[in-house]
Amino acid sequence: MPVIVNPQDFHQDDLYVDLAPLLGRNLHLKCEGFNFAGSIKLKVAAEMVAQAERDGTLRPGSTIVESSSGNLGVALSIVAANRGYRFVCVTDTRCNLAAKLMMTALGGQVYTVTEPDPVSGLLGARLRYVRELCASSPQYVWLNQYANSGNWRAHYRHTAPSIVRRFGNLDVLFVGAGTTGTLMGCARYLRDTRQRAKVVAVDAVGSVTFGGVPAPRHIPGLGTSVRPPMLDERYVDDVLHVREADTVRMCRTLAGHGFLFGGSTGTVVSGALDWLAANDPQGRMTAVAIAPDLGERYLESIYQPGWCDEMFGAEAGHLGREPVTGSH
Repeated sequence: MPVIVNPQDFHQDDLYVDLAPLLGRNLHLKCEGFNFAGSIKLKVAAEMVAQAERDGTLRPGSTIVESSSGNLGVALSIVAANRGYRFVCVTDTRCNLAAKLMMTALGGQVYTVTEPDPVSGLLGARLRYVRELCASSPQYVWLNQYANSGNWRAHYRHTAPSIVRRFGNLDVLFVGAGTTGTLMGCARYLRDTRQRAKVVAVDAVGSVTFGGVPAPRHIPGLGTSVRPPMLDERYVDDVLHVREADTVRMCRTLAGHGFLFGGSTGTVVSGALDWLAANDPQGRMTAVAIAPDLGERYLESIYQPGWCDEMFGAEAGHLGREPVTGSH
């Protein structure tokens, strides 16, 4: 095991769960939640901060500002504390309480937007507040995960190469689409290194990322109400949209087998199973899906019957933990 000095120096980058015995499809799940931030976003936070230090954007006395639904905020809290910066996270009402508590425990400040922008929703309102805050003082530095090349470069440098090292015969990679940093970094790497694998983006119903009709969403992580600037659809072979009820159903199914994952993972796995059922009925493909985080931060939401009753009404009674096999 490594001996580290900085919390961002450790990330378990080569852990996979074989879902075939659990779900009946040939699918490996890359687990990205085993680090001090508990999510894949630690790579992004470290990359963006290092890049801002190199180009002189971040200086002693700077305060990092970022809009985040939770995981990147936690990751930046860690890196900011380690590097001696203050940190302000602008989030909204969908952010999990656990993530907010972690940010404040690490010295960060959290501002929660409660009123959506009439056109661009809660994300638009968050971005407006960030811009206003940064305009008020030069000490505030917005890293802007939505357009920052460090976001996708972190996955180009680390996530995608580690997948290719383990699965040199990869046929299809399923990646959730939020800021699209993971999606773009992995897709660019696969294209640049001439891998044969298809890249399938998995998004939430109600997200506008790929031109969908905007609708309310309750689970943080995937989906946007503003199209991500870094998205280049030329690198994406297919797009899936998953209902949040199916996200919860898959999370509970995995928990029924002892694997507690977050909402983004439930979305990606649910979409991947549908795609594989339609495109690989014989189970001959080598397929990998990326699990961005674990499930502890969702204990008060997707794993709570009361929350599901409130969000999904009559359908909540069908979101149990029954194991599934084969296609769904």
